[in-house]
Amino acid sequence: MTNVPEQDAPQQPPEAPPAKDHTEPRTKRPYDKAQLRSVPSLVLVATGHGKGKSTAAFGTMLRSRGRDWPTAVVQFLKSGKWRTGEEAMLRTLGVEWFSAGDGFSWESTDLEESRAKAVAAWKFSRELIEAGAHRMVMLDEISYPMNWGWIDTEEVARTLRERPEDVSVFLTGREMPSPIIDVADTVTEMVPVKHAFEQGIRARRGIDY
Repeated sequence: MTNVPEQDAPQQPPEAPPAKDHTEPRTKRPYDKAQLRSVPSLVLVATGHGKGKSTAAFGTMLRSRGRDWPTAVVQFLKSGKWRTGEEAMLRTLGVEWFSAGDGFSWESTDLEESRAKAVAAWKFSRELIEAGAHRMVMLDEISYPMNWGWIDTEEVARTLRERPEDVSVFLTGREMPSPIIDVADTVTEMVPVKHAFEQGIRARRGIDY
């Protein structure tokens, strides 16, 4: 009788590690605090096609005023006729507010005049930053005139790099040019998932402005 060698028992696959429960509190820091450094100012950017860019920046303006920082907002597209809730509230808190544009670009009847206003707004903003009297300056919707070629993007980037050391700048707008992204310390992109406007719902006072 021929001896038939025993077949090896099939090996069991290794047990998978237990799935991590992300609801549990962290027990380790995501970074080593010993490596953190303190800097006197930052350049921040909120960009992307989603809602909330200016809203995020206005929240930072509140923080700045809460620390009693001299704070200024320059709006590049909205005109003085466009009265918003954030302007009404931030003005009462001492934020200096400058509306340099003539309204939304698609409503402009004279693009050359709009361009001239944007150029003047940037000159004013550059001088505001260089003066160093404000610890926080917001340049709202500045990406648009840069992308349209109305403002020299490289000049904006250079102004940010050479700003007084204790002046922070927050820039907003869709499709922020890459030279500004490069010089920024923090960049957040707002991604649209769903918007009420797509359902035919108009902007609401107290929510959108």
